[in-house]
Amino acid sequence: MLSLFLPLFLVFLLIGLPVFFGLIAAPGLLLWLNGQERDIVLLYRNVYNGMDSFPLMAIPFFMLAGELMNRAGITVRLVEFSQAMMGHLRGGLAHVNVLSSMLFAGLSGSAVADVSALGSMLIPAMEKQGYTRRFAAAITAASSIIGPIIPPSGIMIIYAYVMGESVAALFLAGIVPGIMIGGGLMLVIHFMADRYDLPAATTRATWGERGQASLRAIWPLLTPVIILGGILGGVFTPTEAAAVAVGYSLIIGLFVMRTMRLSDLPDVLTRAGLTSAVVLLLVGAAMAFKTVASLSHTPEMLAAIILGLSDNPLILLLLINLLLFIVGMFLDAGPAIIILGPILGPIFIELGVDPVHFAIVMAVNLTVGLLTPPMGLVLFVTSSVSGLRVETIARAALPFLAVEFLVILLITYFPALTLTIPRLTGFVN
Repeated sequence: MLSLFLPLFLVFLLIGLPVFFGLIAAPGLLLWLNGQERDIVLLYRNVYNGMDSFPLMAIPFFMLAGELMNRAGITVRLVEFSQAMMGHLRGGLAHVNVLSSMLFAGLSGSAVADVSALGSMLIPAMEKQGYTRRFAAAITAASSIIGPIIPPSGIMIIYAYVMGESVAALFLAGIVPGIMIGGGLMLVIHFMADRYDLPAATTRATWGERGQASLRAIWPLLTPVIILGGILGGVFTPTEAAAVAVGYSLIIGLFVMRTMRLSDLPDVLTRAGLTSAVVLLLVGAAMAFKTVASLSHTPEMLAAIILGLSDNPLILLLLINLLLFIVGMFLDAGPAIIILGPILGPIFIELGVDPVHFAIVMAVNLTVGLLTPPMGLVLFVTSSVSGLRVETIARAALPFLAVEFLVILLITYFPALTLTIPRLTGFVN
């Protein structure tokens, strides 16, 4: 009977119950019906235990660093830098949108933060330049997916926490897929620019203007260098790196750029605290959900079903990609990783798939799910920012979604795309 907790959870999602309550209610109800009241206590205790982790402290710190950077006006400087580099191209502001997302990813690691920060600025600017609002919203939503892929990444920290992998290895493995998605989106924009005669945002910037834009953006651009350099050099752990990012953001905003005041801090801390609370509650609930999955022997049953379909890892990887893509339509990436990672990871590791490679395939696939209806979080945030209906944005984003799915297939079947950098730096054998 306990094996019914997953279908019951999906029913709760379909009737509109928030994910956190669905993750708790579905297994709790079945444990009660099964007469396992003692296990209900274990279930709810694990909500707290799932959050009580030193590595997970990196998530609220990175979110706070992103909020500080955004309040300090860092986003504006990144957009100005991107515009100086690419604004003269046909479809220039669309290219600027993608490049800004790639740069912003190195600061926040969050797709939602990307949409909120860049969307409110670039969607009206693109509409003023002659783009349709639906196109501007679609490219903003599609490019925000890069946020959790290029390091630092919250979902990779979660995966490393659940599966015991190296955070540094996952961060490094996400660099190439993130760049590939950005490059793929720019390629689609290039073809659409010729077909639909999209406008250039500005005239070509001189090298002097590009140099000035680079100098103005140098402080935020150093953030991912400091984070990754410190982690790879063994100076600090990923959690300590997140705290360093907060301190660096404060110094830049208050003393270097002087675009932030002490009176801004209460609002920044409140916003970061609320966002972090949502994420960590989902992590705690998902860890409790995973406990019931173990009690019900669901992982073993699913493993037997999956291995019964084929013994060819290539075919199984394709099937798992389709499964993850569907899961991503209904479930946020963090909880999905906590629930499915311990089930699927060991299966593919036993089949000879590198654990870091599988981690990136899973993380990228579930991140792209943020862009898919009916539960794609990025679609809802973009809808809020742009004022358009979710289904309108989803339809307009289909060409960009196709490119992102193609990237998923490429990194699935060509492991060197994800593993080369971690191998060169000694984090993967």
